[in-house]
Amino acid sequence: MHESMQKGIIMRGVGGLFGVRLFPLTSGDELLLCRARGSFRHDKITPLPGDLVRIERDSDAPAVDDGKTASFVIDEILPRRNALIRPPLANLTHLFLVIPAARPAPDLKTADKLIAIAESANIEPIILVTKQDLDESSADAIAAIYRSAGFTVITLSASDPESVETLRKFIGSLAAAETSVTAAFAGASGAGKSTMMSKLFPDLTIKTGEISRRAERGRQTTRHVELHPFEQNENVCLIADTPGFSILDFTRFNFFDPADLTSAFREFRPHIGDCRYTKCTHTKEEGCAILDAVHRGEITKERHDSYLEILTEMKKKPDWKRRKEESRT
Repeated sequence: MHESMQKGIIMRGVGGLFGVRLFPLTSGDELLLCRARGSFRHDKITPLPGDLVRIERDSDAPAVDDGKTASFVIDEILPRRNALIRPPLANLTHLFLVIPAARPAPDLKTADKLIAIAESANIEPIILVTKQDLDESSADAIAAIYRSAGFTVITLSASDPESVETLRKFIGSLAAAETSVTAAFAGASGAGKSTMMSKLFPDLTIKTGEISRRAERGRQTTRHVELHPFEQNENVCLIADTPGFSILDFTRFNFFDPADLTSAFREFRPHIGDCRYTKCTHTKEEGCAILDAVHRGEITKERHDSYLEILTEMKKKPDWKRRKEESRT
């Protein structure tokens, strides 16, 4: 490695330029503006927020930084722990999945898609049920579903300072317990991601969108993924705000194989291998251990319904087409 190279992490990427923060991380460090070497494009590699990189000063850049011209170049992307297509992030350790209790109506299938993606990529999902003040019974019902599945669940109201402080303390505990934490807020548009980020980082100028009363769908307010350092007792973790979305299309994105979907539902795992038939799909077979667990109330019907919908959606893509697309990645 060249002596002039420095190690850092990509905090944001906009228009082919990347903001990199050097190690060791502190909340007050300035971002270094970088461009990626042309070899990445040739190799069809896209640098992502969260990527650990080695950078060096760009010999072709102007001698004086103007804050708009890349003065450094990304020379190497270090091996990734994981990478997501949507939201585009690398090396996540935790995913804060935001589910609104109301306005917009909670979409548990979309939430369960995100959870399945996170589980398959070794990312720990944390469930945040927002807007508790708008519909407390809905918030309690959603929380019960995911606590039953074995997830950490925090119910929140942006108007309640104590609930926001609970979230702040939880994130601080993550930073204290692990040496490297990179987390993202994700969920449907209008779920309250940007509002929560504004509460956690008061200095950020994240605009929160209004909810369309007619369609009850949030307008996307975050324009790009950016990581923000969250410092607690000299420990720093990175939190990403991500663009809102209303769907995830498993027929277009090959997150993982349909055969692996069962293990992406953590409450299904204790029952895998106990079915009467080896190739049980856990949809309607007699002697299915997972269906028996649903009937006993050990697995919620809502989560199993999500499994059925996601499996049906994934199977719409023929195997030959999936293999062809995977060979290109």
